[in-house]
Formats: sequence, C-alpha cells, structure tokens
Amino acid sequence: MRALCGSIIAAAALIALGLTAQGIGTRYAWVGRYEPPSGEATNPPNLKTVPDLKGSHVKIHEMDNGLKLSLVLSALSLFIGLGITFVGLMYHHHRRHHEHLRLYGQPGTAASQHVST
Repeated sequence: MRALCGSIIAAAALIALGLTAQGIGTRYAWVGRYEPPSGEATNPPNLKTVPDLKGSHVKIHEMDNGLKLSLVLSALSLFIGLGITFVGLMYHHHRRHHEHLRLYGQPGTAASQHVST
C-alpha cells in the first residue's frame, strides 16, 4: 500500500511538473528574439527568420516568484513520492521474504509441521 501511495504522489508530481513547464513556456514565450539570416536585411520583422537561441534563455533566478515556487514544490513532491515508492517496495519485499521464511522454514533445515490455532 505504501508503494502504491508513493507512486500516486509521484504521478501527480509529474503532472504538476508538466503543467509548470507549460506555464513557464506560456509566460516567457515572448523572450525569443529573432534576427534575420546573415546577409538579408528586412525592414519589418519576418516571422520566418532564424531564432537567436543565445538571447532567448530565461534563467531560474530571472523567473517570477510564483513560477519558481511551483517548480520547486512539484520537484520536491516528485522526489518525496519516488522515495516513498522505493521504500515501500523494499519494505514489501522484506516482509514477503520473512513470511516465506516463516512458512517454509530456514533454508537447509527441516520444515516444522506445527499448526497454531
């Protein structure tokens, strides 16, 4: 059950990260600067020009505080969900191993036929 809850948390965090990425892309879509290809001079800005990728990056410290907060919280919840998932799976396998040992005895020894009521 722990692993299932952790995987649900991780899935929700991945959805939140996707929505955050969409929000960041929508908010900073205007940042992309376009320059005409070399050798061509156009007076009006042409939408079919080559993008200037060096000038279009937005660094995290330049982003809005709300977007930074949502990015950090969704990333933290993803790590927490993955941690709960893996710890829950490890505990599940550990518990099943001990149940197997209890049912069939220790390896190399005769199994007990004792039935408790």
